[in-house]
Amino acid sequence: MTSNLTALDPDATLVVIDVQQGFRDPSRPPRDNPDALAHIAVLTDAWVRTGRPVVRVRHSSRTAGSTLHPTHPGYAFEPFVAALEPALDVLKEVHSAFGGDVDLHAWLTGRGVRQVVVCGIQTNLCCETTSRVAGDLGYDVVFAHDATHTFDQTDPVTGELVPAALLSQVTRSTLANGFGRVVATADVVAATGAQEPLTALG
Repeated sequence: MTSNLTALDPDATLVVIDVQQGFRDPSRPPRDNPDALAHIAVLTDAWVRTGRPVVRVRHSSRTAGSTLHPTHPGYAFEPFVAALEPALDVLKEVHSAFGGDVDLHAWLTGRGVRQVVVCGIQTNLCCETTSRVAGDLGYDVVFAHDATHTFDQTDPVTGELVPAALLSQVTRSTLANGFGRVVATADVVAATGAQEPLTALG
């Protein structure tokens, strides 16, 4: 796939969604894209090195026993995300980062930000929903597709298994059809102008 991204705005904001340890729980169904966390780490590093803002989003489940409930160890961020010094933290109980405890739209517009780059977990749920809302709000949305992952699901009508890779493919196709640009991590980082080699990307 040829990248349609050559440069990023100086204030392009990286929205890192729900990169929490609870998604490692072995009780979850099989997932796709085993390199997702490595790619997210490459993105966050590029944003730090180029001085662009990072918004760190965390999901707070209302379901007791969920691995993302505040009382569960899985609520914690992955260590490399916990170590960030974000421009903004958003806590949410819904799918979209724009529906969290901070008015993300007001925060972005107040700073004149018009370009957002989305990465995180899960591809077809919180990452896709956040991207759709951002697109409808008029942002230039860049979806770092290989810096997300999701899990197998079951079709409620047929009972058939829907593989995670297929769910991610549908998300990519949907978002590219009017919501934003679907771009690989390596191309996103190249567009930041970061000079150091992308050692985590093969």
